[in-house]
Amino acid sequence: MSAGGASARTGLFGALVVIGAGWGLTTPFSKIAVSEGYRHFGLIFWQLVITGTLLMLVTLLRGKRLPLTARHMRFYLLIAFIGTVIPNSASYAAAVELPAGVLAILLSTVPLFAFSIAIGLRNERFVWVRALGLLFGLGCVLLMVGPEASLPEPGMAAFIPLALIAPLFYGLEGNVVARWGTRGLDPLQMLAGAALVGAPIALVLALLTGQWIDPRGPWGAPDAALVASSVIHAIVYSSYFWLVAQGGPVFAAQVSYLVTGFGVAWSIALLDEQYSPYVWTALGLMMIGIFLVQPRPRIGLAPADAFRKYDPRQRQDGQP
Repeated sequence: MSAGGASARTGLFGALVVIGAGWGLTTPFSKIAVSEGYRHFGLIFWQLVITGTLLMLVTLLRGKRLPLTARHMRFYLLIAFIGTVIPNSASYAAAVELPAGVLAILLSTVPLFAFSIAIGLRNERFVWVRALGLLFGLGCVLLMVGPEASLPEPGMAAFIPLALIAPLFYGLEGNVVARWGTRGLDPLQMLAGAALVGAPIALVLALLTGQWIDPRGPWGAPDAALVASSVIHAIVYSSYFWLVAQGGPVFAAQVSYLVTGFGVAWSIALLDEQYSPYVWTALGLMMIGIFLVQPRPRIGLAPADAFRKYDPRQRQDGQP
């Protein structure tokens, strides 16, 4: 390999680590965001406003526009519900009750759900090795729910299913897009459009449920965590776009390990969380499960074309 090639590959690995660290940081930030009473619909509204605005700017800077035809608006609405409103509501609700590190581990079940749904929709063929990965993921969840010493409080186990709603819907989102297409949109346009349609819905839900967050302040740690998490999400999403185009979808998919690992590490560093040996064992099982379910290289698929079938949150099964 030439010196230039080695330098480029080092740069890609560096970008992979930075993206993983940034994405992992959003997990403890979600915990901080709900720490003083803010709840999901209010948080989702401002998240959509901030993230959508930034992604719209990126889209415009790339010389693209956001199609607003009826068929595109229906698609944005679908993605807004299955990719943001429902999963993020569950995530924020679970963050009230569960340690952030546990949320990071459970969120990494996205590829496991994605593969299972892909089999049902016939987006993927059944492969025994990848099916074995599902068993390791199941073992991870059972270690969270089963032993009384696994979580700080035994009652927290009741909220594990709530925390699994988000990865389930992220897996569903990717498979829906893989099965029925993106209406000619790239992932940044798709998420920006979903934010455009989803924000008014989240606003109405926040007002009806009394979860509106007044932006006038006074500001505290939850407000800063919400803004930081939204900005980071927009940055890492755009960066993932670049990484898939440069290194290919299979290389970029390795970010899942880093997101999980950094999510746990950041939770320890920022929230002073401590975990039992059961949780660390569950983390190990999840890492093995992700490895076994990872997509395999697809011959003849150029990185730029492969990216059109990828979406960073689902992100592990050749899906959008």
